Amino acid sequence: MLKLYYGSGACSFVPHVGLEAIKAASGEGFEAQPVKLHKGEQQTPEYLALNPLGLVPVLVVDGQALNQILAICDYLDRRFPQAGLLPVDSWARAQAISTFAWMNNTVHPTFTHIFRTQKFADDEAAQAEVRRKAKDTFRAQLERIQGITEKAAPYLLGNKLSFIDAYALVFLRWAGMAGIDPAGLPGYQAYVRNLAESPPVAAAIAREGIKLDTYQPK
Repeated sequence: MLKLYYGSGACSFVPHVGLEAIKAASGEGFEAQPVKLHKGEQQTPEYLALNPLGLVPVLVVDGQALNQILAICDYLDRRFPQAGLLPVDSWARAQAISTFAWMNNTVHPTFTHIFRTQKFADDEAAQAEVRRKAKDTFRAQLERIQGITEKAAPYLLGNKLSFIDAYALVFLRWAGMAGIDPAGLPGYQAYVRNLAESPPVAAAIAREGIKLDTYQPK
C-alpha cells in the first residue's frame, strides 16, 4: 500500500491528484495522511525520520520513504504507466518534465519568497522589498502559465490529466494568498475551474478540504 503524507493546499496536492488518477486507472489504492503544517506536525521527530527537511510530500512505499515532488511523481508514473500522468514518447516526456521542473524549481520558490519572506531577509524593510519583487515575478510567471493553458485540450498535455495540471491549480490558489486576484487571469481561472471537475482532481480537493479561490480583497 502506498501512503502519501500531504499538507492541505500544499504542493503535495500534485502527487495526491496523481494517486487518485492511478486509483481510477488501475484500482491501486493508497492511504492519505494529512500533515497539519500550521501546527508544525512536519517538525515532529516521527515526521523528520521520514523527511529530515520537514517538508511535504512524502511517499512511503513498502516502508521506505521517498521525498521531493519530482522524484515522487516520476516514480508513480513509471510504476503506473496506465494512468498516463506523463507522456510515453521520449521527446514529449522530456518537454513535460522541462515544464514540471520549471514549476518546481522556479515558480514554487518565487511564491516561497512571498509567503516566507523572513527566510530571505531579517530587516522588515528588506522583507517588504523581497515580498514586492517576488509578487511581481510570481505574477509574470502566472501570466506565462496562462499562455500555456490557452493550448489546453482540455489538459495541458492534451487529452490526459497530468501532474502539470495539478501544479497549475496549486499556483492559482497560491496567487490569491499572495494578493493576486485570479479574475485578472481569466483564461487561467477558467481552465482551473474546468480542471477541478475532473474526478481525480475533485477527489483530492474534497479530501484536502480546500477551495479554488483564496483571494480576499482588501
